[in-house]
Amino acid sequence: MKILITGAAGFIGFHLSKKLLDDSYQIIGIDNLNDYYDPSLKQSRLEILGKYNNFNFHKVDLKDKAAVDNIFETYQPTHVINLAAQAGVRYSIENPYAYVDSNLTGFMNILEACRNYPVEHLLYASSSSVYGGNKVAPFSTNHNVDHPVSLYAATKKSNELMAHTYSHLYGIPTTGLRFFTVYGPYGRPDMAYFSFTKDILAGKPIKVFNHGKMERDFTYIDDIVEGIVKLIDKAPVANKDWDESKDDLSTSFAPYKIYNIGNNNPVQLMRFINALESALGKEAEKVYMDMQPGDVLRTYADVSDLERDINFKPSTSIEDGLAKFVDWYVGYYHNN
Repeated sequence: MKILITGAAGFIGFHLSKKLLDDSYQIIGIDNLNDYYDPSLKQSRLEILGKYNNFNFHKVDLKDKAAVDNIFETYQPTHVINLAAQAGVRYSIENPYAYVDSNLTGFMNILEACRNYPVEHLLYASSSSVYGGNKVAPFSTNHNVDHPVSLYAATKKSNELMAHTYSHLYGIPTTGLRFFTVYGPYGRPDMAYFSFTKDILAGKPIKVFNHGKMERDFTYIDDIVEGIVKLIDKAPVANKDWDESKDDLSTSFAPYKIYNIGNNNPVQLMRFINALESALGKEAEKVYMDMQPGDVLRTYADVSDLERDINFKPSTSIEDGLAKFVDWYVGYYHNN
């Protein structure tokens, strides 16, 4: 296998690349290294990946179609894992066009490249945010997801629709991965657990939205990576007899599949903060706030099809995962 990973300098892309490089896969990594958050963290990830002889990195922006095509023509990847995206719910309210460029135009260029330089399997990042205002929990890939509450969510739902179209028209096997609140070492500084840690250590108050009553299906990065790796050679197969009245909506008459990757165990924000305080050995000063626009009250993943298809279920507890994150955070920022 020659695997192209977009967003290779990002949080999930870095950990996935490192795991596959350790397993001797040839990895082609691309990333635009934008400044949405501290670029030095992305450079630190790249420095680690750059030590592998089986890693080739190119600074490429997905909206540059010629550059994307050139990567495909040069390397002829057998598999593509598209993790590059403009992330963040609140940022999408302030900077909507960044999401159109990266998540729509960029993904379109990936799909076109997979059509013109055929691949065995395209896996791509979707998000738990596609469930939007849904009330029925746990969230199932068999549920309707037509009520997003942020532009970010709408672009991720659009990615699933675009992928289905290309699976149907050109026979490209595509698998969408709805990630649920991923956290861990080398994580994204724009995520709450990252800013909480920074502020608690600095003795600054933290903002606790919705008075701590929100719930998230926090999923540790190693669990996410294990799930992706097990899915790489599980390309979906078309079901010619597919019928929406009786078949799973995450499958199709095209070679298409959607999975949730979450912990199947929603954690209330206050338990999360308490676990972080315990790992840090320091209590946070809390400022309780109302819920922010674009946020959802709860995320909760049904991962039964993931268990069935690859015999896998994320298992890292929030206490264990946060302890590992804090160990990394203290070491990294002490030495940098």
